[in-house]
Amino acid sequence: MTRLEASITELAGVGPALAEKLARLNIVSIADLLFHLPLRYQDRTHITPIAALRSGLESVVEGEVTAADVIKGKRLSLLVRIKDGSGIVSLRFFHFAPAQQKQFARGARVRFFGEARAGSTGLEFYHPEYRLLNDPDAPVEETLTPIYPTTEGLAQPRLRGLILQALQRFEAHPDELPELIPEPLRVRFRLPGLDESLRFLHQPPPDAPLDMLADGHHPAQRRLALEELLAHQLSLRQIRERIREDSAPQLPAGTSLQTRFLAGLPFALTGAQHRVLSEIGRDVVSGVPMLRLVQGDVGSGKTVVAAMAALQAIAGDYQAAMMAPTELLAEQHFRSFKHWFEPLGIDVAWLSGKLKGKTRLDTKAAIADGRAQVIVGTHALFQQDVHFHRLGLAIIDEQHRFGVHQRLALREKGESAGITPHQLIMTATPIPRTLAMSAYADLDLSVIDELPPGRTPVKTVAVADERRGEVIERIRNACRDGRQAYWVCTLIEESEALQCQAAEATRDALVMALPEFQVGLVHGRMKSAEKATIMAAFKAGELDLLVATTVIEVGVDVPNASLMIIENPERLGLAQLHQLRGRVGRGRIESFCVLLYHPPLSEHSRERLAVMRETNDGFRIAEKDLELRGPGEVLGTRQTGLVGMKIADLERDRNLLEPVKALSTALLAQSPACVEPLIRRWLGDKANRYGQV
Repeated sequence: MTRLEASITELAGVGPALAEKLARLNIVSIADLLFHLPLRYQDRTHITPIAALRSGLESVVEGEVTAADVIKGKRLSLLVRIKDGSGIVSLRFFHFAPAQQKQFARGARVRFFGEARAGSTGLEFYHPEYRLLNDPDAPVEETLTPIYPTTEGLAQPRLRGLILQALQRFEAHPDELPELIPEPLRVRFRLPGLDESLRFLHQPPPDAPLDMLADGHHPAQRRLALEELLAHQLSLRQIRERIREDSAPQLPAGTSLQTRFLAGLPFALTGAQHRVLSEIGRDVVSGVPMLRLVQGDVGSGKTVVAAMAALQAIAGDYQAAMMAPTELLAEQHFRSFKHWFEPLGIDVAWLSGKLKGKTRLDTKAAIADGRAQVIVGTHALFQQDVHFHRLGLAIIDEQHRFGVHQRLALREKGESAGITPHQLIMTATPIPRTLAMSAYADLDLSVIDELPPGRTPVKTVAVADERRGEVIERIRNACRDGRQAYWVCTLIEESEALQCQAAEATRDALVMALPEFQVGLVHGRMKSAEKATIMAAFKAGELDLLVATTVIEVGVDVPNASLMIIENPERLGLAQLHQLRGRVGRGRIESFCVLLYHPPLSEHSRERLAVMRETNDGFRIAEKDLELRGPGEVLGTRQTGLVGMKIADLERDRNLLEPVKALSTALLAQSPACVEPLIRRWLGDKANRYGQV
């Protein structure tokens, strides 16, 4: 271990209590301090005359104390009057001790920093940072003053002092934080050096461009962001290469099972579905494990593509497993596959965490001996006690709900039988290309960019909740015409219990308002069988209106439903709103989505709802969602490794992703020895977790 990799407790003044606070900032080693970059900077490099002060601007001022008095007003305050050769200004402290008043003796010389504001005595500084000067010629700061992200109980001066210690160690031992991007590549990609970038960002000169630093566009910031993105890219590529070194089943192309399946469908596949199936087909005949992500907007027909891929595995005498993140979505897939596959003589099994006793034991036995040819379920599929006979294809739906390690755990299930299964990842959440390049660097990408013919775009309107009566009347008219409707209650509190209570209260109110219609309710705390019964009744037309929480976000397909009410849509992200809206417009009937919001709306919420009204294009919505909410929210916080980056910001740094891709290829070819240390520097123990899966 190098001196910079040593524990933070080796620095002067760092005991267990301070180490605990630093750990909250993910600072464990001395090197972590070097990569803990400022949020912004203050210019304390020159003294501003009192006469030149402007309200709202931060300044360093120096002067002589003329008075220090305790003032009685609404709140007791210590008012200190300071003069220089150009004027007089006040310092005001609402929290002070008697000793502090004595410090400000008449004639004492003080230098202070803060923001000037208009007050009752003219310009005032509230609780400024200050120090009493013994030396009238004390120098000002030579560099801009960094303001760091911090945590409760850790003041900026203390954090600056620790980072200064780390910089001094770095200066004494620069070889302990080596430059891992070789000079020819730095020249080719026009990157400043690591050491000069770190020094500049912690101690910028007075003439440093503050606007560029504030935007994160300075070359020193870009250099570090690029290196961090490069580490993530390389870690995912490493996973890919490790997997592709294995051999996978060579599955037969153009099987008779697929032909029979297509002949039984009441619709023809779209050109986009055919294109994606041919990409999958090329992968699974190669003998190398397929790693493919299929993106498709709501209603584009991903499940049929998954079914076709599963049939190819079965034709090769292998099993196919499909994993979904929620019971409701997994049940939908199970019912679809059972309906499609049983006429073909294919046995479909169901496995979830709620399956207990003899039924669970029997299902596990059928999976282990190969009687179950297709297995559909939740994350229960990769639990330790589940063993596959010959798993040839793992299909994971709604990938953003799972972490990288969870997804790869299904691969291990196949490997235990000496087979590396193909992986097909599906998502109905369109992911902007910029994110896909980073989040899924280990996967090939296919896009189903065509909706089946006959789909009518859903018309979306935003209505204030004081017009709830009009919305209920709209439901009455739709149901009277033989159509069905959804009413979605969004999360009111983090508590699922309170959310379900709110949904129950809404259902009761709608039963009272619409006594002539049948109203059902679905929420996350219901038993699986109960949810399935209600969904089946809604699909069969026995219920006119379904009140639900966001459990119906994905996978529910009721072509006769033509009206979607989303209550408090301002609480949801764009991608989730788009998913919910996708539950209607699934047939040829004109469909509507009503966003029933609670005014007043913030500017941010207004912008989101405007996007929903303007477009049905999932990719455009995803781009806007990324812009408004950031990558962590768009991908889901479980996407291990992409949220909580130290320096890079996928939205701000999206134009670095193409160079990162090219640089990762060049580094692997020209300096492979730098790859492991680079991944370790930025991902730490996460790199180990990636490597183990």
